[in-house]
Amino acid sequence: MLMSLETLFAGSRSVYLAAGKVLFRSAAPVSEMFMVNAGQIHLCRHTVHGTKMVLQRATPGMVLAEASAYSDSYHCDAIAATDSIVQTLPKSVFLSALAADPDLAATWAATLARGVQAARFRSEIRSLPKVADRLDAWLGAGNPLPQKGRWQDVAHELSVTREALYRELARRRKGTKE
Repeated sequence: MLMSLETLFAGSRSVYLAAGKVLFRSAAPVSEMFMVNAGQIHLCRHTVHGTKMVLQRATPGMVLAEASAYSDSYHCDAIAATDSIVQTLPKSVFLSALAADPDLAATWAATLARGVQAARFRSEIRSLPKVADRLDAWLGAGNPLPQKGRWQDVAHELSVTREALYRELARRRKGTKE
């Protein structure tokens, strides 16, 4: 029987997080792996200038902080962007399952490859000099603009200030794009 990542996490311990709550902090030891079951968890880092960068928007079915499977400590903070539920599995159990099942290991390798592709895309967007270009690229990738109260999440993902994003959205509403 082929085991999927979802099957591996099935029956594992569930953890509920209210929006804004922290699942783990940077530098904490990695003892568990997490899969998002409901909601959205953001992996965040803060730049030396205090800007919050969202490095992963983990949604249902996604493993959170994939690289932590091969690390002793987390390199980011994991914060619930919305009310969320995650499944948690001991890291040792996760790695043992990969070692025992070549098909599961191949599925995991494909998951990691997609994560690298997504990280490269985010890096490409963040390298664009204008907020308008970053927003165009992000929207062009099929990302919908969230409700007004969640625009700051887009600003964090684009690595721009909220104010710069708000100005760009206001320009677009007026029909002028610089």
